[in-house]
Amino acid sequence: MNSVVQHSWLPLLIATSLLAACGSEVEGDRPSSSEETPEDAAAADSAAELVDAEPDETRLADLQMLTFGGENAEAYWNPAANELIFQATRPGLTECDQIFTMDDRGRDLQLVSTGEGRTTCAYFFPGGDRILYSSTHAENPACPPPPDYSRGYVWALYDYDIYTANRDGSKLERLTETPGYDAEATISSDGGKIVFTSTRDGDLEIYTMNPDGSDLRRLTNEAGYDGGPFFSADGTKIVYRAYHPTDPEELADYRSLLAEGLVRPGTLEIFVMDADGSNKRQVTSNGAANFGPFFHPDGERIIFSSNLHAPDGRNFDLYLINVDGTGLERVTTHPEFDGFPMFTSDGSRLVFASNRHNRQQGDTNVFVAEWVEDPSAEAEEAGP
Repeated sequence: MNSVVQHSWLPLLIATSLLAACGSEVEGDRPSSSEETPEDAAAADSAAELVDAEPDETRLADLQMLTFGGENAEAYWNPAANELIFQATRPGLTECDQIFTMDDRGRDLQLVSTGEGRTTCAYFFPGGDRILYSSTHAENPACPPPPDYSRGYVWALYDYDIYTANRDGSKLERLTETPGYDAEATISSDGGKIVFTSTRDGDLEIYTMNPDGSDLRRLTNEAGYDGGPFFSADGTKIVYRAYHPTDPEELADYRSLLAEGLVRPGTLEIFVMDADGSNKRQVTSNGAANFGPFFHPDGERIIFSSNLHAPDGRNFDLYLINVDGTGLERVTTHPEFDGFPMFTSDGSRLVFASNRHNRQQGDTNVFVAEWVEDPSAEAEEAGP
């Protein structure tokens, strides 16, 4: 973020309920239902529902809605692309975000985190038999309090630590114990490196470590927020979001909030660097809130979420861009939030979270679509 936006999209983020950490953070304004039971909530996800994409969303085919209420986001594929891991808050089921898995039709919902504290940013190991996520339960088993919005819209940097566990949540192992924020963790496709965001050195920086927590290395060093990292499919590059304030007042505001365990989202730009932290380059320069970047499997394109088309509105959409910053293409056009995209390893399907087709205001749900690589060819086949 190059300029700190303190009010223009505050109503947007609160109203659309975004989630923070790997992508951004979802704070819901949805009222809870005291009559809904865990069984009811689980049954609601019994099967995917085919829904309409917008007419000009030509990259998306066979769009399916996998969840049907609450706050569900940051859903990421397992290696076989038949299962998803995601974080969710639902009335009657969880008080704050916990980690769940489900199959690619929205069935077989399973809680795989401890049910204590608050969790974020879950990811499958390449073998699919272990998972990675961050949780606050070691600091306090209760849900942490929401951030104080008296200073505007801010994200709370809760005292997360990074954990691994078996696919079913058993054999939990703690990888980090440094006080402060350790989160936004994902892993390379070969399983050799975990990349994550941490405040351990006094700023929000990106680090890598081995899957057992050894060989810790810091990759970023600029003042400001560097986070939300993902490896490219071949493991040679990392894409991430960043806010590097240069104005003295903005930098002072950033550091003041950071000292209180807070960060103010405003302008986030997309960056790419080599896996060792070298060769950093900025991909976007649009002054918008760009987040949740993920590499297309070809390594030449990045999909991300942005409000660049409506900086004062309540709509975030998905965009595709080349790694050199050229060829920007808008992928979604629905007048609701779309974010947290991830391709399957073969690029054939896309999962993302959205406020579209809500049954109740503030809900965020998980959607899966077939990815259309050449929309013009599809149109020609369809004919007039």
